[in-house]
Amino acid sequence: MVSMTVRDALQSAMADEIARDPQVFLMGEEVANYHGAYKVSKGLLEKFGPDRIVDTPISEIGFAGIGVGAAMYGLKPIIEFMTMNFAMQAIDHIINSAAKLRYMSNGDLHTQIVFRGLNGPAAAVAAQHSQCFAAWYSSCPGLIVIAPYDVEDARGLLKAAIRDPNPVVFLENEIMYGKTFTVPESVTKEDFVLPIGKAKIMREGTDVTLVSFSKPVGMCLEAAEELQKQGISAEVINLRTIRPLDRQTIINSIKKTHRIVTVEEGWPQNGIGAEISAMIFESSAFNYIDAPLERVCGLDIPLAYAPNLEAMSLPSVAHIVNAAKKTLVGHK
Repeated sequence: MVSMTVRDALQSAMADEIARDPQVFLMGEEVANYHGAYKVSKGLLEKFGPDRIVDTPISEIGFAGIGVGAAMYGLKPIIEFMTMNFAMQAIDHIINSAAKLRYMSNGDLHTQIVFRGLNGPAAAVAAQHSQCFAAWYSSCPGLIVIAPYDVEDARGLLKAAIRDPNPVVFLENEIMYGKTFTVPESVTKEDFVLPIGKAKIMREGTDVTLVSFSKPVGMCLEAAEELQKQGISAEVINLRTIRPLDRQTIINSIKKTHRIVTVEEGWPQNGIGAEISAMIFESSAFNYIDAPLERVCGLDIPLAYAPNLEAMSLPSVAHIVNAAKKTLVGHK
């Protein structure tokens, strides 16, 4: 077993893939000389040089467009946005170019490209820097959308994203960068890659299913511990991939627990929880549900800057525990 931070997991995944494939390169604001705004690309410039680790001007629409063009010519760019909020400046290239080129060219053109950066709320960065784009991007055919939680996710899924022939949106979390996880040594090997589109059951349970992605997976695990003290067995699912969604793992869990709580930091309307709710009604899982689905989300408002108001607007362990217990009213 070895210990590693999520930041180092991402850095090492990129280093592995840049070394493995001469077509892969990293491009974005401050990724080279400054080692990345969050030091995720630390040491890569010294190792691979300025042709592979490319600093750009502060122009998301510019370097995202260059990346899409490079991918059309056979290169494999990793495009880093300082935050996915700034990716809104480049949304036309992501949605109307990268996601649609293969379909519109009848397969003659393709864009093997990864758009990665921070997603969701961090800490006191206000409404314009705290948005979760998981639901936005996952609604667009042609994109793969990944949201890792821990070191295993970050390393294995980023390597898979870089190797995948389709455009991938890779949603990271700033607060998770410095978190340390202990993982098997196999996770650090160059050939370690996780399958895209496969969720992970983080904790087995029998009474209620907790489904989440990214940082809130940790809250679900804490909530499961608290529920266990109260005699409630919670199963925790880490979605890992938002599109394609691993519907079967969710359905199988519902057939066992008969109850479900979805957790996300994004807004409730048209969110990931809403998609899971629709999926339950449209599938055999509906026959196994014994209580209404509960959604734990960010409040349906722009996020406040003040830390106390921010905390009141986002999911917490207490919210998840209460939602889980609500599904069990009359049962336990």
